[in-house]
Amino acid sequence: MEIYRGKRLSIEKKEVTLPNGKTKERVVVHPGGAVAILPLDGEDCYLIQQYRFAIDGYIFEAPAGTIDEGEEPHETAYRELIEETGMKAETFVPKGWIYPSPGYTDERIWLYLAEGLSPCSDYGMDDDEVIEVVRVPVRDLQAMIADGRIVDAKTICLACRCLQ
Repeated sequence: MEIYRGKRLSIEKKEVTLPNGKTKERVVVHPGGAVAILPLDGEDCYLIQQYRFAIDGYIFEAPAGTIDEGEEPHETAYRELIEETGMKAETFVPKGWIYPSPGYTDERIWLYLAEGLSPCSDYGMDDDEVIEVVRVPVRDLQAMIADGRIVDAKTICLACRCLQ
């Protein structure tokens, strides 16, 4: 039974039979798909420092965004990189996908490494985004993850998959 439907999100309550045969009631959030991009520029990469109202604070993240209806993940990656950083990339290297929180949502995030960056005049983030673009030496990413400056799961996965 659907208990909520918004513009980009629905929530469903349903009875599920688990592999052990037990039946339980569960709530599943269906936000649709998303992408996350690690823009790489030589020895540096670009992250965004974004305000997130759910945690009432700023965190370092890879540029990311939701896939619009009819859009392919690589098209979203191209669009979101421009919207959030003001840069476009010559190449997007797919790095697979992740389930960021499969305990309650079926959201899938496709991961990309973006290379061959250049400024783009079509820059313009959404009016509800509070973002600062930050250039970070790639060699600092592991330390930022280890000391808690980067706590965003998709960004940690990107760093692991893209920089090994």
